Amino acid sequence: MPGGKLAKGAGSRGKVSQRSRNSGFGDFGAGKREGGFAWSEWQGNQSGMAMSGRKMGMRYDFDKMTDRRGTGSLKWDVPERELPMWVADMDFETAPEIIETLHGRVGHGVFGYSVVGEDWYRAYQGWWSRRHHLEIEAEWLVFCTGVVPAISSAVRKLTTVGENVLVQTPVYNIFFNSIRNNGRNILESPLVYDGREYAIDFDDLEEKLANPQTTLMLLCNPHNPVGKIWGRETLACIGELCAKHHVLVLSDEIHCDLTDPGYGYVPFASVSELCRENSVTCLAPTKAFNLAGLQTAAVMVPNPVIRHKLERGLNTDEVAEPNAFAVGAAVAAFEKGEPWLEELREYLAENKRCVRGFLEQRLPRIKVVPSRATYLLWLDCSAIAEDAAELAGFIRKDSGLYLTEGAEYGACGKQFIRLNAACPRERLKDGLERLAKSVSAWEALEKRDFM
Repeated sequence: MPGGKLAKGAGSRGKVSQRSRNSGFGDFGAGKREGGFAWSEWQGNQSGMAMSGRKMGMRYDFDKMTDRRGTGSLKWDVPERELPMWVADMDFETAPEIIETLHGRVGHGVFGYSVVGEDWYRAYQGWWSRRHHLEIEAEWLVFCTGVVPAISSAVRKLTTVGENVLVQTPVYNIFFNSIRNNGRNILESPLVYDGREYAIDFDDLEEKLANPQTTLMLLCNPHNPVGKIWGRETLACIGELCAKHHVLVLSDEIHCDLTDPGYGYVPFASVSELCRENSVTCLAPTKAFNLAGLQTAAVMVPNPVIRHKLERGLNTDEVAEPNAFAVGAAVAAFEKGEPWLEELREYLAENKRCVRGFLEQRLPRIKVVPSRATYLLWLDCSAIAEDAAELAGFIRKDSGLYLTEGAEYGACGKQFIRLNAACPRERLKDGLERLAKSVSAWEALEKRDFM
């Protein structure tokens, strides 16, 4: 969940064109065969898939239709007939092992001040060693209440007002807030899109890094919203260029555990000594285990000089002390949550395949940018809309499906929409049927406008 107030409304809250006022809500049947796409046939073609969407033998039930209305959920703070698939949290209950740990803590009944115990350090060390082949020294880790608070503290403590902070757009929109709200300049080095996937323009990147006013680069690894896993050679090149031009790297790795089955990510600090000594890495269990509301994260800083500065910044900003549940939840996630996470990754991969298959058959003019990480899908709508903000607004008005307009992630995202596929399969079907209905209505109105 984004921290702080957004510089502008998150998601598709922009202007809605006149065309949307004439459209109402329709019926969205998940089991229908429409336009050549049959849900039951799709499910039947998935190896080992039950008709519900749940794989045979799965221990955890991700098909459970959770009801988050009336719980103070940011994502679900919408009108009754709207379906939110925007902000990056999941509609799944977290791992039962974490819930059991939290029940035990609540049962104790005393919620005074908390400390970060040795078990917290061991949990992070064990997880990154076991899953990501990175050996972390305990002293490198500093607790913080969230990745966004850590980024904002780093911007304040490690840069000076008026300096440039570089981002690779399209990128997580809250990066812009952490920079702009602290009086620094946003310097974009746009990723290159070839109509299918994204890559880094290293000539442009070096030109921007060579600017003497550029002192910090925010790296998104894996990349949100495009779902890109950066390879070791790419990260090494980034590290070398940043060191050459005296630019510190802050690597946001909150999505690192949400790679597709069979794929891993490369921690920036693991690439080389150069990368390790010139970086701050933000880590957390919150995205993978759906714990954002518990405010628990860590920064990993091997360089003692940088770590001292950032630790002072986190303490000055009062974001370095845990609440009563933050430590226990993180420890339970990393020590007991691995089987749940493995099944979650399988389920999310099926959801992403479902979206791709649906769009290929029902909405072939909308392209899904290939991704191997995150549950966020970046939809290329350039064939049907010059400005996806207008399209997203129309969709929300027409069918109640709430998606995020791509321009939130930088101007180069203007023709894209982001869709969050982390929900039970039945809810995903509902969302896709709403999308098909609204896009059909949009195209019909566009055709009429040109007649």
